[in-house]
Amino acid sequence: MVLTVTLLGGESTGKTTLAQSLHRQLTDQGIDTALVPEHLRDWCALHGRAPQSHEQAALAAEQARRIDDAAAQPGVRVVIADTAPLVIAAYSELYFNDLSLYPGAIAWQRRVGLTLLMGLDLPWVPDGLFRESPAVREATDAAIRHQLQTAALPYQTVYGQGEARSRQALRAIGAALGQALTPSDPAWPQGRRPWNCDKCSDPGCEHRLFTQLLSQHHNDSDNDTAP
Repeated sequence: MVLTVTLLGGESTGKTTLAQSLHRQLTDQGIDTALVPEHLRDWCALHGRAPQSHEQAALAAEQARRIDDAAAQPGVRVVIADTAPLVIAAYSELYFNDLSLYPGAIAWQRRVGLTLLMGLDLPWVPDGLFRESPAVREATDAAIRHQLQTAALPYQTVYGQGEARSRQALRAIGAALGQALTPSDPAWPQGRRPWNCDKCSDPGCEHRLFTQLLSQHHNDSDNDTAP
């Protein structure tokens, strides 16, 4: 059975970087993995503009089709999807006050094996294309969380930069596959308790909590090495 992993989050939340990292690391471990890029981003780059309201539904449908097609490839065991229709539905709400894409996006998301929501601990970085602001990123995050929680769809939030974020995601994928994908790491113990932010739609609260925990971790490390 194919495990489909969708990475959800607004602009500049690290979806693409994480998707590429997971694809590479899973492939290196001998797991046949397909990577599905973000269709919306490619569409914007091709057309040189953001989509209009009437174009959103087709973009969401195409993203879903590409993920489903990847999962249908012979031999594929894991599909890593850089975004999903739910993200496009959230954009439709924010930019066009259009809620019509949510029912279909939620129905499709229910078939996904693992949903990973990007934490907001990464700095917002403009890309020269269509990223707008940290405020838009946080509003998108809140809209996605609200829909996931209202629909009672299970998800996990991943935090950290670089390999730290990849390790968290790999642990979640490994749990879904029933096999260990990361070496033992005492700094990130197995079976962590869910953070309050996993069930909270306040991105500001999430960022403050993560910052406090990271600061505490650094303080503990300094104390451990003090003479």
